[in-house]
Amino acid sequence: MSAPDPGVLDRRATVHPPKGTGTMNRSLLRLAVGAAAASLVLTACRGDDGGSSAAGPGITDEPCPGGNADNGCIYLGAISDLTRGPFAPLAVPITDAQKAFWERVNADGGVGGYDINLEEYIADAEYNPELHNREYQEMRNDILALAQTLGSSQTLAIIEDMRSDDVLGVPASWNSAWNFDDQILESGANYCFEAMNGVDWAVAERGVSETVLAVGYPGDYGGDAAAGVEAAAEANGLEFSQVETPPGQDNQAGAIQQILAQQPDLVFISTGPAEMATIVGGSAAQGFTGTFVGSSPTWNPALLQSAAAPALEALYFQAGPWGPFGTETDGHAAMRDALGDVTPNDGYTAGWAWSYPLLAALEAAAELDGGITRENLLAAAADLEEVDYEGMLPNEAGNYAGDPSEVAFRQSVISGVDTSAPTGVAIVQEFQAGPTATDYDFSSPCFSLN
Repeated sequence: MSAPDPGVLDRRATVHPPKGTGTMNRSLLRLAVGAAAASLVLTACRGDDGGSSAAGPGITDEPCPGGNADNGCIYLGAISDLTRGPFAPLAVPITDAQKAFWERVNADGGVGGYDINLEEYIADAEYNPELHNREYQEMRNDILALAQTLGSSQTLAIIEDMRSDDVLGVPASWNSAWNFDDQILESGANYCFEAMNGVDWAVAERGVSETVLAVGYPGDYGGDAAAGVEAAAEANGLEFSQVETPPGQDNQAGAIQQILAQQPDLVFISTGPAEMATIVGGSAAQGFTGTFVGSSPTWNPALLQSAAAPALEALYFQAGPWGPFGTETDGHAAMRDALGDVTPNDGYTAGWAWSYPLLAALEAAAELDGGITRENLLAAAADLEEVDYEGMLPNEAGNYAGDPSEVAFRQSVISGVDTSAPTGVAIVQEFQAGPTATDYDFSSPCFSLN
């Protein structure tokens, strides 16, 4: 791999956190990038060579393929799970929705004299951190930012390189660590708050009073959710236990066995959709009648065509960061209109919603001295105090300028299986932060492998 092209700006002038620290206070980031961005004032005019302009990697003077003839082109990257990984049924629509989102932006004239291209640099990392890193190395010199980096452990595999490259990334995950990391532009309640809200809801609405079991993948996704379950269990006086289970439908016998042995009132599950259905269906088939609440990525409407469908209808609920595909907001309506005739899937909903903060950051960066650059995009993102999600989330959910303990969005929705709904789930509790999430001391991520 060739070394990153420093372009006009010597990136060594930009202050980064030491390797391994993982985060930088957003006000410190603004000071650090401000000086660096100022050096671009005299040199940030768009180049005429059709490649990377003076503004840096991922920005060209030439129009995007098929784009507005009078605009330059900003290239964004996406590293997803498009074929073999456990989230491919969600990741393909996530990616398609993000393409549609930026096509809509381009149809409205683009941003700051540029169209946005999310066609050229899309990679399938199969939910594999090593492959995720390899794919990032392939595109790192050619993109302005990552419109999608799917998976918590997968994104952590590239985060240090993103820091050295000044690359901002939109995560296709809800790790609580993202609230503390200025390279990441997250949306919606994290897995930890989502789990707290799911447990609090189940205590209030499903009669959960004694025991709760967290079942999830090893690592950041399952671990972050389990930390939220444990916090809510303690707050509600419940006995807590945890089972880690690997990806793969054929690998869930151990989790099912633990559910049957422990007979918990509530199972909070953080896996992929196929594993979730296997666990719920397998447990129910052997007489388990407790409540299941799943993290947002556990649902796929295709599960209603599986053998587990009756068990899911009877026992499963979903904690989510926003309303499902059929929700009536301006943002949901814009998404459905842009996508046209597709089979509803909440991967579309997530991909569309995740894109709003990056649009807001691009628009803000265009107003800074030097215009849109990697450094200015980081600075603009760190300064955002609200984002217009067109109603998919409250505007205050897009506050990245304050301390996470004060500004992190803590509200979730709870949905239940509804076969008449476009994606098979419908809201049973609107946006709400339960008592556990409301009172939680969020001074650091809920879970860390370190």
